[in-house]
Amino acid sequence: MLDPDFSMKFFQRVRSWAKQLKRDGVTLWFACTYPKTPWYSKALALFVVGYALSPIDLIPDFVPVLGYLDDVLLLPGLIWLAIYLTPAEVLKECRAQGEEWIAHEGRNPRSLWGAWLIIIVWISTAWAAWLWWLRPLLLQT
Repeated sequence: MLDPDFSMKFFQRVRSWAKQLKRDGVTLWFACTYPKTPWYSKALALFVVGYALSPIDLIPDFVPVLGYLDDVLLLPGLIWLAIYLTPAEVLKECRAQGEEWIAHEGRNPRSLWGAWLIIIVWISTAWAAWLWWLRPLLLQT
């Protein structure tokens, strides 16, 4: 049987990790506009922020297993990589800005262009599927 202390500690660690992930997402939002952020870090941060703050998921959550896979693995991995590529002095200043934003606003910012990015990815995927798979099948008949 599970120890009640273990489950409480586990949920506290998960909650702490989720808060840190939220803070790091906002940190990357500020790092995108910070002048000392290197271009490669800024490019990845723009992609991550656009996806993380988009109200639309690449894989919708109602798709069994895969719907949550991007939220559980892909997004934290991309946030970690973007944080890893960002210089420490930039992170320090942007984290302070992020913590101030969260304390003042109490929520994550929203990204309309991130939603458009996801919509464009879906449209491009549908177009590619049409060109490569469906169109040749229809032309054969």
